[in-house]
Amino acid sequence: MSEGLLSLLIWLPIIGGVGLLALPLLNPCPHRAKMYALIISVVAFLLSLPLFFGFDNTTAAMQFVEDVPWIDRYGIRYGLGVDGLSVLMILLNTFTTLLVVAAGWEVIKERVAAYMGAFLIMSGFTNGVFAATDSVLFYMFWEATLIPLFIVIGVWGGERRVYAALKFFLYTLLGSLLMLAAILYLFNQADSFSIAAFHEVPLSMTAQTLLFFAFLAAFAVKVPMTPVHTWLPDAHVEAPTGGSIVLAAVMLKLGAYGFLRFSLPIAPDASVEYAWLMIALSLIAIVYIGLVALVQEDMKKLIAYSSIAHMGFVTLGFFLFDEWGIVGGIAQMVSHGFISGAMFFCVGVLYDRLHTRRIADYGGVVNAMPKYSAFLMLFAMANAGLPGTSGFVGEFIVILAAINANFWVGLAAAFTLITGAAYSLWMYKRVIFGAVVNDQVSNLQDVSRRELIILIAFAALVLLMGLWPLPFLDVVSVSAEHLLEHVERGKL
Repeated sequence: MSEGLLSLLIWLPIIGGVGLLALPLLNPCPHRAKMYALIISVVAFLLSLPLFFGFDNTTAAMQFVEDVPWIDRYGIRYGLGVDGLSVLMILLNTFTTLLVVAAGWEVIKERVAAYMGAFLIMSGFTNGVFAATDSVLFYMFWEATLIPLFIVIGVWGGERRVYAALKFFLYTLLGSLLMLAAILYLFNQADSFSIAAFHEVPLSMTAQTLLFFAFLAAFAVKVPMTPVHTWLPDAHVEAPTGGSIVLAAVMLKLGAYGFLRFSLPIAPDASVEYAWLMIALSLIAIVYIGLVALVQEDMKKLIAYSSIAHMGFVTLGFFLFDEWGIVGGIAQMVSHGFISGAMFFCVGVLYDRLHTRRIADYGGVVNAMPKYSAFLMLFAMANAGLPGTSGFVGEFIVILAAINANFWVGLAAAFTLITGAAYSLWMYKRVIFGAVVNDQVSNLQDVSRRELIILIAFAALVLLMGLWPLPFLDVVSVSAEHLLEHVERGKL
């Protein structure tokens, strides 16, 4: 069953998405395109479940491995595999793609097949990033993820969609070019494009430093870290709901994953040397960006800035060089995927009805949409780190690791528990409670059955991870311990 499973998870969505692009030529019926996309996304999600339930969490070795020659002349191989650092990311991606297809079921009216196809193709490419064990394959999938998201924002986005799409594309592409230069340098040193071979290459401190900053240029943009975060609010505001969900839930995780797969194991001494910089940038994201979120008048912008703050916990955890810091960082990646995806979907539900995202245009929504209001309360509290929700798990573990490393760093990180509650509950209060501000709000219809199913799916995982985090943490712990041992050994 495991043989070829990763290839299937990569190429089934890609081939299915390409087929969807051709479907209008054969049958222009949008309903068929939706059903076709739904079937493929359901199958992909079901195929990803054996990765979790069949995963051996007692070893840090790659599992579900596929390795065959690809371009022999240059030693490039078609290598795939997952460990505790990547397996949860693939499940998060397939789950998110399934809900994005369902979320766009009634909302997207034009070029339906192309819209669904773009998300399927993006899902396949993203699975490729998380599964690749060859650096060339990794880089190809990494760059390929830009194309469908660029198209989704540029075609189905808002009024300034072209500006937002170009800004997103240029920021991420320019950073990635330095990563390509680093990969080529490492190939000359290792005589192999294998990522595992890169981990064992002896490097001087100068070489490690240059490689560290080359990878940082690519990964910091993707996370995004300050000061290269400015593309994210624009991309979120202009993207359609599905684009915002995927961008927050999955695409931001690619940069954080890159730190674990490349920066820390390839340049361990430089990572330790410049940990102060990474911690400082992470704290700026946690504290300053959290304060920026407080003054936002657009719901999407508020959630976008909160995403930057919450992803600051991820990079903070990684560069504490503590096993629980890495475990907490990965737990935060998964949790943020659930919560941010749910929050953006909730904003989309209101936007589909009134076509405005301004907080001031709402008020008293609970009177017309009680079911919706209950779910948004859960997600807002999870976004604030309420115990019993997934938002508490990763942040709490990272704060503990930070206090263990330096009390003041931990205290600064804990500050986001205050700001997170402030901007989440401030938005909720103004949108949901109070007097009904206008007739449009009083005439709102509560969530449909389709929207209710999506909200229940998000809520179930937010509560499951919050109340029973052990299965998620067990998958990660051994690989995190192995990575930390590699970093501590260093190369000098």
